[in-house]
Amino acid sequence: MRKLLKSLFRKNHDYLNEEDPMKKFLIVGLGNIGDEYKETRHNIGFTILDALAAKEGFTFETAKLGAIGMFKAKGRSVLCLKPSTYMNRSGKALKYWMDKENIPLENILVITDDINLAFGTIRIKTKGSDGGHNGLKDIQLFLQSTAYNRFRFGVGSDFGKGRQVAYVLGKFNEEENAKMDERLKKSTEVVTSFVLAGIARTMNQFNNS
Repeated sequence: MRKLLKSLFRKNHDYLNEEDPMKKFLIVGLGNIGDEYKETRHNIGFTILDALAAKEGFTFETAKLGAIGMFKAKGRSVLCLKPSTYMNRSGKALKYWMDKENIPLENILVITDDINLAFGTIRIKTKGSDGGHNGLKDIQLFLQSTAYNRFRFGVGSDFGKGRQVAYVLGKFNEEENAKMDERLKKSTEVVTSFVLAGIARTMNQFNNS
């Protein structure tokens, strides 16, 4: 009953208890819901947010258009979102929470997989094309802009002709999994740096690391 009342109360109230928009951040990890997609290459955004939750000590709860979790970092309030809209409709969830919590576009970071980068490679940008990624394509549609921060995590491209979908919806191999803990730790550091140091310093420190 307590959880139900809390959920009903929050429907019309901000989750982030922060008046200053510049101290509010939205971190969106892209992926697909469902056990069959768990820990797949395409779901690395979800996996990184799960690692961040373990590091910062928060949990995710079901909310409108996704699962959300929150934490504080040196006076800044951070909302983490795993959209439940499936990858191809990620923009709808992002835009809803951006507007609901009054979070500036420059304080949003989207985490996604990238087949054009070798496994574990980190690439952070402030703008750019969708690169054929349907999640980014939908975000661009809802934001009506390509100028938003994105953190691309390389998943490699070790697949034959016509096998891209099976590859990205497949799980990481043994060699990749052996390196995953270190790469996830580095990825959580990227998010923390984005919140505390800003996008420019984060790019300088972590790009291609």
